[in-house]
Amino acid sequence: MNVYDFTVKTRKGEEVNLADYKGKVLLIVNTATGCGFTPQYKELQEIYDAHKDDGLEILDFPCNQFADQAPGTDEEIHTFCTGRFGITFPQFAKIDVNGDDAIPLYQYLTENTRFEGFNGPSGLILSGVVKKMDKDYKNNGSIKWNFTKFLIDREGNIVERMEPTMSMEKVKAQVEKVL
Repeated sequence: MNVYDFTVKTRKGEEVNLADYKGKVLLIVNTATGCGFTPQYKELQEIYDAHKDDGLEILDFPCNQFADQAPGTDEEIHTFCTGRFGITFPQFAKIDVNGDDAIPLYQYLTENTRFEGFNGPSGLILSGVVKKMDKDYKNNGSIKWNFTKFLIDREGNIVERMEPTMSMEKVKAQVEKVL
């Protein structure tokens, strides 16, 4: 089993089979428009611009599960992201990444990766916030916050899980290594 075994919904409600991305390197990200990490959209777009012709696709999944930081409809979120950050990578329907309503793709991603911890000064703050929501957060694979990233190789296998506090320079370097 790998990510190619899943279908997801576009922001317009159409089903997309992730097998359509075979042969591409994927960066799958749960995002939010009102988060402290929202400026990562700019850097994600820069990575996409630099490497889309090399076979990179960034798949954006808005999620409102963390402090209601992705309010609005799918179209409102898309308008914000294209207007504010000029994103051109695929943006899908808003989803749940944890719990009973998590989409199967994210159930697979979280069941097959481990939380490796937050880093940097923002990691200290985020650890405190997340611990209030999940006292056992260090010991389970659930998504901890917005802008968690999963790097997928050209065969659909998970290469790495990257927490939102990982520097975008390191995210870019990891993507380039897989490309």
